[in-house]
Amino acid sequence: MTFSVHVPFMPVRCEQMLPVGELVSRTADCRLWLGQSLAVEPHQLFAYLAGSGVRVPVGTSVTLMPLRHPFDAAVHARSLAQITGHPLVAGYGPGSADFQRALLGSGYRSPLTATREYLTAVRSLVDGESLPPMPHPRVDLGLGVLRPAMARLAGEIADVAITWLCPPDYLRDVLVPEIRASAAAAGRPAPRIVSVVHVAQRKPRRDPVRLALGVSRGHLQSPHYVDMLGRAGVPVDAADPESGARSLVDAGVFLHGDMTELAQGLKSYENAGVDEIVLNLSGVGHERGEHVAVRELEFLLKSLGVVRHDFR
Repeated sequence: MTFSVHVPFMPVRCEQMLPVGELVSRTADCRLWLGQSLAVEPHQLFAYLAGSGVRVPVGTSVTLMPLRHPFDAAVHARSLAQITGHPLVAGYGPGSADFQRALLGSGYRSPLTATREYLTAVRSLVDGESLPPMPHPRVDLGLGVLRPAMARLAGEIADVAITWLCPPDYLRDVLVPEIRASAAAAGRPAPRIVSVVHVAQRKPRRDPVRLALGVSRGHLQSPHYVDMLGRAGVPVDAADPESGARSLVDAGVFLHGDMTELAQGLKSYENAGVDEIVLNLSGVGHERGEHVAVRELEFLLKSLGVVRHDFR
């Protein structure tokens, strides 16, 4: 099992990336992940970090297809791999139907078909079609996966399947078997499975439901997340995100507890077939600020045996 790190806040200044990037630089086999941002663009944040001398493996989890033409996506992916000097995981997803309509004027007629076409185009471009030759580390293409149909598509064409808010039992019983079966049918290796997992330590006067709500309100009101969580047996009502946040905590999707409890919860993802767990302390970052989140992340990584040495 590999542990990686999600930036535990939404950066609005490039220099905010430095403490979490330096923390990741002290780990073994750890990748720094960042999702879509409508503030500072994630590829540029990673490039800033590398330009500041902190060159670590990075990944996007995920960037949204309506925002970027496949040609531009491929150029960004190759550039970032070259700038960081490490293999890149470039994750993509179609976004919600509302988001598609807002940017494109209408939603994708078939999100699966659009995703297949998008990833196929990016792959051909990254592999050198219509772009000038350029040496760079490997670019792995990822898909955001929530439900069985996208899991099957990831098994067929992706290098990495990236999940968010997916319960471990649902991964074990539904998504992982679909991914593996689809890859086998396509005669190719199964993609690596990466799960972003929300985590927070139990501390006095800390309300885990409030933490979960602060970081997941939008997801709890989004139809595709509501549908996925319902399939997974986690009751969520888009009209009542607070009750949905409580369900995330009760179901262990938002992990909260002492280190023994957190380690047990994380172990359930390994048992489900996950290859890489991305620790996401954005609930703490949203509630208590970036510095508290990075300190708590450092403690967790040390407790899990991931950090190599101290700065101090």
